[in-house]
Amino acid sequence: MSDDRALIDRFLEMLRAESGAAANTVAAYGTDLRLASEALGGGLATAGRADIERLSGGWADLARATVARKSSALRRFFAFLAEEGHRGDDPGGALPRPGTARRLPRILSTGDVDAMFAAIAERQARVPPDPLDLRLAALIELLYGSGLRATELVSLPRNAIHPDRPFLILKGKGGRERLVPISDRARAAVALWRTQVPADQAWLFPSGKKHLTRIRLYQIVRALAAAAGIPPERVSPHVLRHAFATHLLEGGADLRALQAMLGHADIATTEIYTHVDSRRLVELVNARHPLGEALAGKR
Repeated sequence: MSDDRALIDRFLEMLRAESGAAANTVAAYGTDLRLASEALGGGLATAGRADIERLSGGWADLARATVARKSSALRRFFAFLAEEGHRGDDPGGALPRPGTARRLPRILSTGDVDAMFAAIAERQARVPPDPLDLRLAALIELLYGSGLRATELVSLPRNAIHPDRPFLILKGKGGRERLVPISDRARAAVALWRTQVPADQAWLFPSGKKHLTRIRLYQIVRALAAAAGIPPERVSPHVLRHAFATHLLEGGADLRALQAMLGHADIATTEIYTHVDSRRLVELVNARHPLGEALAGKR
């Protein structure tokens, strides 16, 4: 179970940093994962679909809430392993889903995002300038402007983004390639930051002998949120990715285009991941539906 134990500990550390999960939640997830590892003889990290189905088959007499928590813990653990490159597949699909309702992601308003960029601008105006402020600008421009996942962002090669190319081809979850748009602002921010990165460096965001870690990225994003007057627990790299999708959708973007940009295999994931407020939906129906137009004509 030694390999499992180390990976479970790393996952729980990531969970605390990414979502600010309550101590009780982290403890419950840790217990669920360690029990699952023990049940599989220490082979949880390498378990296949058949192993997962056999494991979850033993949950038949448990309460629905307990099954939901165990499934969630394992599903997130396997997604973490896949994103970190510890395995090439994600067997989480074999886990039961006792409930169909899914909580909407946390939301940032455009005002919140503006406040974060204002905080970045204030830092960049300091004298003498701090090169890390250039890094901060590049990180946030790419998170919010391109919808990159945290792992995808921190592991970008130094020359992945070209000043004259408004996109990059990225291999994301499940080895699927997708075209990621890179805004003019993001390319400009990356170009400024790259002047601080040695030409022989492999990574765009290096840290020691490797690249910036996901956990350090979470810490950077939350520190920026605090500086912008936003409760840090409301903000994470994933929340900025969600803001990218939400604000594009609110601006009229096509859901299928969003699916491609976010790298979702299933359009249903995009429908849940992107949030449109009810007021805008009502306005859309009133403005675009034939009956709405007919009613407007009678007034």
